[in-house]
Amino acid sequence: MTAPAKGPAAGGTAGPAGTVLVARVDNAGDVLLAGPAIRAVAAGAREVVLLAGPHGRAAGELLPGVSRVIEWRTPWIDPEPQPVTGPHTARLIRTVRRAAPEHALILTSFHQSPLPLALLLRLAGVPRISAISTDYPGSLLDLRRVVDEDADVPEAERMLGLARAAGFELPPGDDGGLAVRRPLPEVRHLAGPPGYVAVHPGVSAPARAWPAESWSGLVRRLSAAGWRVVVTGSPGESGLTARIAGSARTGPPAGGPRIQAGAAGGEPGTVVDLGGLTTFAELAAVLAGASVAVAANTGPAHLAAAVGTPVVSLFAPVVPAARWAPYGVSSAVLGDQDAPCRGTRARTCPVPGHPCLSSVPEEQVAEAVRRLAVRQEAVV
Repeated sequence: MTAPAKGPAAGGTAGPAGTVLVARVDNAGDVLLAGPAIRAVAAGAREVVLLAGPHGRAAGELLPGVSRVIEWRTPWIDPEPQPVTGPHTARLIRTVRRAAPEHALILTSFHQSPLPLALLLRLAGVPRISAISTDYPGSLLDLRRVVDEDADVPEAERMLGLARAAGFELPPGDDGGLAVRRPLPEVRHLAGPPGYVAVHPGVSAPARAWPAESWSGLVRRLSAAGWRVVVTGSPGESGLTARIAGSARTGPPAGGPRIQAGAAGGEPGTVVDLGGLTTFAELAAVLAGASVAVAANTGPAHLAAAVGTPVVSLFAPVVPAARWAPYGVSSAVLGDQDAPCRGTRARTCPVPGHPCLSSVPEEQVAEAVRRLAVRQEAVV
C-alpha cells in the first residue's frame, strides 16, 4: 500500500524533480543493492545526492546516477554507533540544508525504521520525504509506502518499488540489475589476465563467516585443479588473506613461485594475495575479471554481481537469502538455510559450532565453482 502520510506536508505523486537526496546509510552491499532505485531517481531528477555511512561511501561513489555523496555515521544503524549528540545531528542538518534537496527517499531494510532520519531531514527543511514505514509517521513522511514485511522480496526490488511509488521509473533499456560506473581501473598488474577465481573470505560479522581452514582447503583444491586464484580482502583482512593464500604453497612449480603476493600471475595454479592492496574500484575491476567469485554474504558478493560475475555464495541464514543473495547474476547459495540461527540477524553465531556454514564441505564449493565458471580467454 502506498499513500500520502496524514499531516500538513502530505502530497501526491512526484513529478520531475530537481535535486533528490537518496539515503542508504549502512554497508557497501546495501548501497550497491540500492543502485537500481538510484538510477530510476536519476532518470527523473537534475541530480542525485546520496547520503551514505562510512561503510557505504566507496560503493556509493561507484554507482551510476550519483552526483555526489554525503557521509554521515547513523547512530541507530551503524554496528558501532557513536552517541546521538546535538553537534553530530546538527552537522547533518547543516549539510543537507546546503544541498537543498527538493525530495528525499529514505531506503531501508525491513528491520530498520526511516523515521529518525526523516525527523532530521524535516528539520533540515526537506519539503518532501518518501519511505517504507510500518510505523505511523505522522507528518514526518509525505509518501508512506507500506509493504508486507513477511514477504521475502529481494532488497534491490524493495527499494526500486519505493522509487516507483514516488514517481521515478528506470529509463528505457535499463533491466534493473546492479551496476557500477565504467570504465573500471586497470588491474592486470595486480590480478593477471582475466579467467581466475576470485576468493573473498572476509566478512563484516562473524556469524556470516565460513571457517578459515575451509577457505584454505578450497584454495588448495582450486589451485591443484589448475585454476588461478586471486584472494581479496580489505586492509584489516590482510592477515586472513595471507594465511589462506599461503596455505596453497606446496612447493614452487616450474617457472616460478605458486604464491605471488600482490603481483600478477598467469600460470595455472597460481595463487595471488591481494589482501589490503586494492581500492574499492580496483576490487570491482578484479571481480570483473574473474570467471566466478566465491564469498560469504558480504559487500564484495554484491560487487561481483554488479560487474556481472557469477557468485558462489556461502550464505548464513541469519538473514533471508531470498532478500540478500547475489542479485541478477548466476549464483549458487550454499549453507543450511534452515539452521537454528535462521532469521536471528545475529552478528555472532548463536549456535555452537556454527553449523549452518561449517557443515559446507570444500568439495561442494569447488564443484559449484566448476559449474558456474566460464574460463575466459585473456585478451592480448
